[in-house]
Amino acid sequence: MVTNVTNFGRSGLYDWVIQRLTAVVLAVYFVFFLSYLLFNPDVNYQQWQALFSTTWMRIASLLALLAICAHAWIGLWTISTDYLTSDMIGAKATVIRFLFQTGCVVLMFIYLVWGIQILWGI
Repeated sequence: MVTNVTNFGRSGLYDWVIQRLTAVVLAVYFVFFLSYLLFNPDVNYQQWQALFSTTWMRIASLLALLAICAHAWIGLWTISTDYLTSDMIGAKATVIRFLFQTGCVVLMFIYLVWGIQILWGI
């Protein structure tokens, strides 16, 4: 069994379960927004601000933001370990994989902090 400290869960099964749970969270969040927009087609800034000023909506949005970061990390980590292999790109695969994963982590961290600032700064 190959283990790696950069994967999200302790094993492939945990990563699979986490990715499925985050997909459910994102689906529920998306369905809520779709329903909200269908029932309020003429939503204006005041209604939008009122929706996001409630604590339950901020918590739900924060949960969705964390879920998308976890979901994306597992997917990108899997892609990088499956496709950035030494068989395809030579002996420098480890360096390329490390740089790719580091770039992904940095971007996800920036997006997470930015999203939290937007969400809780309303």
